[in-house]
Amino acid sequence: MIRDDVLGSLPVRTALPALEAALDGPGCAVLCAPPGTGKTTLVPLVLAGLVRPGGGARGPRRRVIVAEPRRIAARAAARRMAWLLGERVGGSVGFTVRGERVVGRDTVVEVVTTGVLLQRLQRDQELGGVDVVIIDECHERHLDADTVAAFLLDVRATLRPELRLVAASATTDAEGWARLLGDAPVVEARGVTHPLEVVWAPPLRPVRPPHGMRVDPALLTHVASVVRGALAERTGDVLVFLPGVGEIGRVAGQLGGRDELGAEVLQVHGRAPADVQDAVLAGSGDGNRRVVLATSVAESSLTVPGVRVVVDSGLAREPRTDHARGLSALTTVRASQATARQRAGRAGREAPGAVYRCWDEAQDARLARFPAPEIKVADLAAFALQAACWGDPDASGLALLDAPPAGALAAARAVLTAIGAVDAEGRVTGRGVRMSRLGLHPRLARALLDGAAEVGARRAAEVVALLSEEPPRAYGDDLASAWRTAKRGDDGYAARWRQESRRLASALPRSPEGGSHGPDGVDATGTGGTGRAERSPRGGEAVGAARSGGAVQTGKDEEPRGGGRERGGLADDVVVGVVAAYAFPEWVARARGAGAFLMVSGTGAELGDGSALRDAPWLAVAVADRPATAVSARVRLAAVIDEDTARAAAAHLLVSGEEVRWEDGDVVARDVTRLGAVELSARPLRKPDPARVRAALLDGLRREGPGALLRWTRDAEALRERLGFLHRALGAPWPDVSDAALLDGADDWLEPELSKARRRADLARIEAGQALRRLLPWSSGQAGRLDELAPERILVPSGSRVRVDYGGEQPVLAVKLQELFGLTATPTVAGVPVLVHLLSPAGRPAAVTADLASFWREGYRAVRAELRGRYPRHPWPEDPTQAVATRRLNDRR
Repeated sequence: MIRDDVLGSLPVRTALPALEAALDGPGCAVLCAPPGTGKTTLVPLVLAGLVRPGGGARGPRRRVIVAEPRRIAARAAARRMAWLLGERVGGSVGFTVRGERVVGRDTVVEVVTTGVLLQRLQRDQELGGVDVVIIDECHERHLDADTVAAFLLDVRATLRPELRLVAASATTDAEGWARLLGDAPVVEARGVTHPLEVVWAPPLRPVRPPHGMRVDPALLTHVASVVRGALAERTGDVLVFLPGVGEIGRVAGQLGGRDELGAEVLQVHGRAPADVQDAVLAGSGDGNRRVVLATSVAESSLTVPGVRVVVDSGLAREPRTDHARGLSALTTVRASQATARQRAGRAGREAPGAVYRCWDEAQDARLARFPAPEIKVADLAAFALQAACWGDPDASGLALLDAPPAGALAAARAVLTAIGAVDAEGRVTGRGVRMSRLGLHPRLARALLDGAAEVGARRAAEVVALLSEEPPRAYGDDLASAWRTAKRGDDGYAARWRQESRRLASALPRSPEGGSHGPDGVDATGTGGTGRAERSPRGGEAVGAARSGGAVQTGKDEEPRGGGRERGGLADDVVVGVVAAYAFPEWVARARGAGAFLMVSGTGAELGDGSALRDAPWLAVAVADRPATAVSARVRLAAVIDEDTARAAAAHLLVSGEEVRWEDGDVVARDVTRLGAVELSARPLRKPDPARVRAALLDGLRREGPGALLRWTRDAEALRERLGFLHRALGAPWPDVSDAALLDGADDWLEPELSKARRRADLARIEAGQALRRLLPWSSGQAGRLDELAPERILVPSGSRVRVDYGGEQPVLAVKLQELFGLTATPTVAGVPVLVHLLSPAGRPAAVTADLASFWREGYRAVRAELRGRYPRHPWPEDPTQAVATRRLNDRR
């Protein structure tokens, strides 16, 4: 029996006429509705023609797909809708998530994850039989959701303009989504507003900000304390938001059990078993209070019954990728303002509530407005493969709220090319299509396909299942040991691992050109299983042929990389290493001592002190992260391999050939075999290519500078300084003799000596001053004026010839004061006054001036007063301009 009383009370019903009008008109709409209004449950039922709140004729029967960001939300939404209809899931309403599909012949509303919908679109771009697609919680900006929206808009523009599309959210950039959907109408629903009290509850003492995956234990202790206080001060259940599973476990441990706390402690996260998640969403039932510790899965798309209090740690996990090192992982960040509002709304869905925020109000104003779009920060390999399968390798034709960063997309394309998923032009290969059907990251898809050919389908699937969801830290850092633990384990992780292993084994292609199974366990060729060639909005018939297993030019990529040898008799440790190396070939690493390794990508890696892997000669690293302040990555999960496995997995990085380069201060010429940054073998070259030797010497000169490698006498350095001065003062034809200019013009002044050099010692024998004279402007006749324009020495009134220092910006003449008596005009070189350093009789600086006449008038008196008593045997006339310059002492009397 349809629960009309509940349906009639959902606030979103008031927005339904405007929403239906928008879909009957432009065909697209943005639906903004607060939490608890029924946008996820009532709207799909109405659009499908299953109900009409308040009576009246139902609309035409339509097939509706609702895309949710998470499996828990998809299952919960389907069960809630089925309950509203008085049915069981699998009747009018069903759901499909990875590894679980509950639909029936009469299903018209199907709730799926965005990942499942993405796979379905790749198999059948027209979405045959589907009338409406609702992308729920679009504000979260998950990459799959953004990609689904772009593909659907492409389908509407090219294949099915009648397909209706709704972007729905509680908090979103409505104007941005409206523009993206072609100036679609924005329909807003007003919710029943329950009073929500905000309690600012920052820690009493400062806590360290989140760093990578690390959260200050002091903050978690504070969160547990706030929960206890909330239980004492408020009624109802408490929902606590924490960034990850590890933090949930630590806070649960501090809260204790029901007897100590007076409430049952439950944990909700993506890894929790489905029955545990369902129990939380079903409510208490017995009147006992509950504390629900949850990750972001509880932010949206579902209501946790009985919650009147939210405790928000203020932290969230987001993906981050270090493209330079090829490392990607989740990192802990401050939650955005939109996320904080979404979390707080959980407390006011059913009645007045309160949110305890574990930060202060001043800090709240500094938070980002919205979460970072995943497309801006995540690894884009999966997105790039989806775009290539869609027929738009560079994603330039896709309607996206944010364009993918060029560097990240290029890095993703490089990965796909290396594993044979796309060709040199970025077009998808048949192998890439098979990878895309597996519901895995492309790296893991490569490991499953190639690993199955090497070690067998079942064992490859089991290892890839380990890699697709990182095992608990308690399993250790040895992947082989973790595999054995999962096999005999009876915890939640082991159960999920077994289910995923079975899914992956069944998803493997039956043959290189045969059909395959999609991520929801149905045949990947579509609901009819016809294997027809689809017409791609971007790729034309060729991509469609690839999707259906037709003949497509893919070259060697059609054959498994493992060469078809199934090494089924291999030991488990070897199997794990082979599959992990295929998944992460750039992370294959060779030991360099004391638990330190060098990845073939060039990144250093280190194992923990107690790791059993420290003596391994080679590792296939599966999980690693690099703290912001660390030089090397930390290995979290790895398997032992040998060099042959490393070579096979990272074959695209294997290069052999002659290397002539500047290394460790000299020319090194060797015949080298390298696996990326790891040197496998080397032997000296007896007769290296002279051109490459010359290039290496020039590289050495660039690195260390001409002044460090050539023979520079005092006269040579003085000549360079004089030429540098003339270039600054007069310009051409006087040459630029800076390091950069000398290197650029090496052919003009270092030949033929440079061509004869073979090593550093040969450079040290080159007389720099003699070579430098080749740069003088001989052809213009100006070379002969060098001594006139920039003389080495200047004749002063005493008769001395004093050296000029051209090393600074202005030439310097350092001379004893008594030798300039009678000279009133400052000496010049090339029209530039010298900077006169007037020295005491002992040769120490007494004064500096660029205007000698001014010094005699204004500065000399003070110098005379200071020095005449110290040097009484030297002349100190009252009028130095009329005195005779001298190098001598006064005559004795």
